[in-house]
Amino acid sequence: MSVSTHGLRVHRGPQMLRAAVELLSSMRFAIALLTVICIASIIGTVLKQHEPINNYINQFGPFWAELFRAARLDTVYSAWWFMLILLFLVISTSLCVARNTPRILVDLKTFKEDIRAQSLKAFGQRAENRLGETPEAAASRIGQLLVSGGWKVKLQQREATNGSRPTGAGWMVAARAGGAHKLGYIAAHSAIVLVCIGGLLDGDLIVRAQTWFNGKSVFTGGGMIADVAPEHRLSASNPTFRGNILVPEGGQGSVAILNQADGVLLQELPFSIELKKFIVDYYSTGMPKLFASEVVLHDRETGEQVPARIEVNHPASYKGVEIYQSSFDDGGSKVKLKAVPMAAAAKPFEVEGIIGGPSTEITNGKDKLTLEYAALRVINVENFADAGAMTSGADVRKVDLRHDIESRLGAANKVNKPKVLRNIGPSIGYKLRDAAGQAREYQNYMVPVDTGDGQPVFLLGMREKPEDPFRYLRVPADEQGSMDGFVRMRAALADPDIRARAIERYIAKATDPKRPEMAEQLRVSATRALALFSGSERARPDATTVGGWQAIAEFMEVNVPEAERERAGGVLVRILNDVLFEVLNLSREGAGLAVLPSDEKSQAYLTQAVLAISDAHFYPAPVAMMMTDFTQVQASVFQVARAPGKNVVYLGCLLLIIGIFAMLYVRERRLWVWLTPDGNSADGATTATMAFSVNRKTMDSDREFEHLKYKLLALKKTEPETT
Repeated sequence: MSVSTHGLRVHRGPQMLRAAVELLSSMRFAIALLTVICIASIIGTVLKQHEPINNYINQFGPFWAELFRAARLDTVYSAWWFMLILLFLVISTSLCVARNTPRILVDLKTFKEDIRAQSLKAFGQRAENRLGETPEAAASRIGQLLVSGGWKVKLQQREATNGSRPTGAGWMVAARAGGAHKLGYIAAHSAIVLVCIGGLLDGDLIVRAQTWFNGKSVFTGGGMIADVAPEHRLSASNPTFRGNILVPEGGQGSVAILNQADGVLLQELPFSIELKKFIVDYYSTGMPKLFASEVVLHDRETGEQVPARIEVNHPASYKGVEIYQSSFDDGGSKVKLKAVPMAAAAKPFEVEGIIGGPSTEITNGKDKLTLEYAALRVINVENFADAGAMTSGADVRKVDLRHDIESRLGAANKVNKPKVLRNIGPSIGYKLRDAAGQAREYQNYMVPVDTGDGQPVFLLGMREKPEDPFRYLRVPADEQGSMDGFVRMRAALADPDIRARAIERYIAKATDPKRPEMAEQLRVSATRALALFSGSERARPDATTVGGWQAIAEFMEVNVPEAERERAGGVLVRILNDVLFEVLNLSREGAGLAVLPSDEKSQAYLTQAVLAISDAHFYPAPVAMMMTDFTQVQASVFQVARAPGKNVVYLGCLLLIIGIFAMLYVRERRLWVWLTPDGNSADGATTATMAFSVNRKTMDSDREFEHLKYKLLALKKTEPETT
């Protein structure tokens, strides 16, 4: 009993090994792996890769964002499980090739000339005829004809029988053609192995191996590249990597950044890249048409300087590293900003900063904010096809500012109209971050824009989340092309004395001296309306709206019956419009400027100013930062890659093309002709039996068989039937 158990233990190991090899080399296992790879590739295509975790949280929520991060779905192509699947696919396909290649090679050398003559009668395509020559002569003739047609031929002489009675020497002509069909199988499967090996070589496997076994670790902090410790840096001899490097004009860079799921690694390059000049050209749509970089490569060992020009799809190569023009960015442009007050307690001030540089702490009133310089765009091309779609006198209570500016600047739902493209000048992008760390993003245009109604406006954009579009506040430009008129009017509106003087001016112009009771009614209505609009008084104690047209609307809902609101609202809007015109002129008088005449141009400015003041109550910052000057510094973003697997992948693709072509378009054919003496003839005639075999039966193979019958056996050709 113990001997038998020991024997089972001895044989169980080889049996399990054979079972494992059978599983790994099976077609079902390879197809399962390919299916998983296809699903993973779809996920990697649909789901944006290498995005910050906050982007996934904003788009999918915390649960799914954490699930994506845990399963590495945000970095599919460098995930450990994806690499493991590729490795198993390499092993599976390699075993499959190793198991079948010897048999295929042996089969290619075999003519199967020992096939029994009786077996030829079982073939679906066969023919028989009587030849007027000896079997030996017939075999020689048929063999030569086949060789001249590209067949490989082997002749075999053996004893022929008729039942059990010998009839003399018979000849078997065995021929084969299209052996490349089976070589295509080897080529196609070898191509899969090569492509997967190339993917493993050029993936993150080797980089990750250095973090596992070579003492390297991912860097998760911030600061200057020069201050990063050596354990976060990969040597210049690293055999494979792919990273990005940003080089400003006039500057140099020699360290690339390799993005990882939980941080970055720094890759030392065997050279430094100096950007001499960055060249960019645009289409009329504002999209880049050409961007290229004039660079000098400085060899860090020899000091050699190699000039090069790098364009999109035209990389430079040096010391086995390919340098691609990936994109371009700001290289640290200098900007001067002026704060425009948007709240009553805010004060104007000026700051200077560098795009992407250190932030600035600003204190304005009780608000303490951090100003981050995000982006400078010198060219902004927008579509003004629908610039006149909205009247300048529209009531802001009924206007979606986001829809308004999108309709003026070419929203996607207006594509059926011809485009009117125009460059509206530079813009500054910045963030204001509060003490809790929450940030809003702003984009303000430097110069006023004429949106089609004749009144130029400054566009002040903001958004809460990166995935949201910008919403714009439109501030009118005065006759000097500045926002000073708007700022003066807003400050005057906040002054009780100026409001009172404006009301008196309005009453003096609007009432008949013979009807003093009318003047008092107008004074009461104008005082209440102006107080509500300015935000110094609320429509009711629990009102959440402070100032602007929204406050007027809330007051009407509370104090005026619904049947009378339309008439009363029209009267109140006219009164308020006239009083605000007096506020505007009083603000100009205080600045030593001439009052505006009551004409159409002044009314257009007033209307836009009133809308802007109303909307400014909802502006989520005490100040708007307007750019007054800038010095642009361009920068190139290069992708640097050392990809030894690239040539392996190219070879694999070539083999795959050859293999698929061979398997689809090359037909493996075999032919046998059995020649025996005709026992009923005294003149040395021969009985010939021919059989034809093909791996894929088609109309072409039928035609070929008919041709062979005529050529070899002198049988009449018949066209194959077609359906």
